[in-house]
Amino acid sequence: MTYLEFAFISPLEEDQKDILIAVLSGMGFTGFEEDRKKLKAFVPVEDFDEDAFTTYCTINDLHFVKSELEDKNWNEEWEKNFEPVVVGDYCAIRADFHAPIPNVKHEIIITPKMSFGTGHHATTYMMIQAMQALDFSGKTVFDFGTGTGVLAILAEKENAATITAIDNDVWSIENADENLERNRCNKIHLYRADEMNEGKQFDIILANINRNVILQFLPAMKQHLAKDGVLLLSGLLYTDREIILEEALKNNLKNVETIERNSWICLKMQ
Repeated sequence: MTYLEFAFISPLEEDQKDILIAVLSGMGFTGFEEDRKKLKAFVPVEDFDEDAFTTYCTINDLHFVKSELEDKNWNEEWEKNFEPVVVGDYCAIRADFHAPIPNVKHEIIITPKMSFGTGHHATTYMMIQAMQALDFSGKTVFDFGTGTGVLAILAEKENAATITAIDNDVWSIENADENLERNRCNKIHLYRADEMNEGKQFDIILANINRNVILQFLPAMKQHLAKDGVLLLSGLLYTDREIILEEALKNNLKNVETIERNSWICLKMQ
């Protein structure tokens, strides 16, 4: 697969990088490399929307250098930039080439591929924080946009009865399947899909995606949420909060808790 690389020239503060990463993720960019105030963004050639990208950069006075990258094993490049995610003494996510992380309740070992190369560690961190406060025992769980599968894996480790996990990306499904096997999961039904179409309800729905997808599928998530069920949403910037809450209100969902981290938020809905 051939990729385009965009190296942004202007220095970017942390919150500016977070916003830019979120916007570009919605445009089909699948990988990011951060270095102090610099950012590189990567997108498959066939997914690049030049008009949308150019318009956004012009409006926001963003300058960049564009390069077409040779076709090679980009998973190896992403692996080099993957750092463990450690959420207190509750959960750690690491690759098999990292040393074991002691004194955590759950340790999830993954093969970091491009489905994890989004730079959104803050959103994963907050989702795990929110999951720590929930009772998964005997519950049915839906993981919408599973990526590497880490949230589904954590739900199984927390004794959920069954977990359904979907993603519309082939790379993500292949990577998640590998990670489920690595973590010896047997309660997770994983498949490729663009939308929720289960015909049943779930006690807990996890959606760590992005604003546009959440807005599009919030009615479906409400429809699939059991009475007294919990919906966790992330992949959202703080500036997305009001529009998400407006849509939630239309669907009779109430925001009962908001977690913030580095300009990102996680919303707990009921």
